[in-house]
Amino acid sequence: MANAPDNNPEHRIPVIVGIGEITDKPAKPVDGLEPLALMAEALKRAEQDAGAKLIAQIDSLDVIAMVSWSYEDPPRQLCERLGIAPKRKTYGPIHGESPIRFLHEAALRIQRGESTVSAICGAEAQNSVAKAQKAEVKLPWTPFAENGPPIVRGASYQKPLAVALGVFQPITVYPFYDAATAHHWGQTPRETLRESSELWSTYSSVAAQNPYAWLKRPLDADTIMTPTAENRLIAWPYNKFMVANPMVNQGAALIVTSLAHAKAAGIAESKMVFFLGGASAEEPRDYLERDQYVESHAQNAVLKSVIDLAGGDGTKFDAMELYSCFPCVPKMARRTLGFDANVQPTVTGGLTFFGGPLGNYMTHAACAMVRRVRDGAKLGLLYGQGGYVTKHHALVLTPQKSTDVLPEDVSVQAIADAKRGPVPAFTADASGKGTVESFTVIYDRDGEVKHGVVILRTEANARTLARVPASDKPTLARLLDLDRSPIGSTGAISKADDGMPEWKAA
Repeated sequence: MANAPDNNPEHRIPVIVGIGEITDKPAKPVDGLEPLALMAEALKRAEQDAGAKLIAQIDSLDVIAMVSWSYEDPPRQLCERLGIAPKRKTYGPIHGESPIRFLHEAALRIQRGESTVSAICGAEAQNSVAKAQKAEVKLPWTPFAENGPPIVRGASYQKPLAVALGVFQPITVYPFYDAATAHHWGQTPRETLRESSELWSTYSSVAAQNPYAWLKRPLDADTIMTPTAENRLIAWPYNKFMVANPMVNQGAALIVTSLAHAKAAGIAESKMVFFLGGASAEEPRDYLERDQYVESHAQNAVLKSVIDLAGGDGTKFDAMELYSCFPCVPKMARRTLGFDANVQPTVTGGLTFFGGPLGNYMTHAACAMVRRVRDGAKLGLLYGQGGYVTKHHALVLTPQKSTDVLPEDVSVQAIADAKRGPVPAFTADASGKGTVESFTVIYDRDGEVKHGVVILRTEANARTLARVPASDKPTLARLLDLDRSPIGSTGAISKADDGMPEWKAA
């Protein structure tokens, strides 16, 4: 049925019919399910949810890339476990928006008649892996493939100076956006900490009600924003309770088919969730090659596109998942959508509290959104983001069937690119005066400052990075002042004994 006749238009209307999730918390890591097993179980649960035998009919399979365990060929090995042979099977990159992109592309393939039953799935088991490594025990899983699909790390495409200063991982890059946006919005650091913490408290409350969440403890804003031994500072302004938690064992899957096939299979109409459309765009993957850090042109273009789907009013979305690896992302998104600080940003619980299974969180979010739409939501927004505020994809779901054709071209890249300003030249060898464009302070596991890092503009308006050593207490105090942002402050750039550039506040 992959090339269904056109005389029945319902053969070209894509619909989500099945969702499946699993959260595995074994008493011992050796008893934990490996990612392949988690995915297989999630797909079986999705089939059960649909109420029809669909796994054997899967002709297109997308597997979200994994980090916790390496397999030689994950899609093939998953298919062998399930006893299926889809004509198309892919293994995707590790980016937070990948599940939404895969789900959107599955819908378009069904619309084109290229697929009849598509599945999207992923899983991570980092909790078991980490505990096994700590206990020095071997996991009885499929042998670890040393030559499995490669994982592209941020350090491979960031500038050497960024790597040397430790600002090449998400946890140390997103703070640059948090500090810059807060200053741009006229907030003090204290005010932006409060906004982040109240937003994260909302995420925790939703996670507490989600049966698949990893952490089911609702936290108030004061608890989230106050550094403690349990909630240590990692990279200013983020405590542990503000960042994604990858130490989970979770799997999720969705099954998409055509409306005609769903009806023929006897699937109840109450199970069906339809697609209204979506959009995607990207930022330059090296964050130092962007024009500024007060907004994301790609995020804006994507969200404004889906606002158009909502009739020009983003507040019409009555169910949302705003990606939540770090607070700056949903804080920017809710402003673009037109929501105030009391926004309900999640149907899932967020990557801190529900769990952050790396690239697979939005598969769980899509499952949660399907439940919400089935329960009465009229317009559901799934917004995923990946990299370093880099890749953005949004998708709108609805309970209403439409005969409108989904746009094939989902990219709004040209719109995003047209908004970009000039990008300052980067130099790793600056001297003289430097003005703070953004900053963070990196902490060790004991909560002590390792060093600060500032993005600076030189007197020639070039961009550079510089360290603030832990020994420079006055400059650190300037960076960490809760009542006055250091952005716009000037100071002197010099070379330290180890050759690293350092900055001292004037």
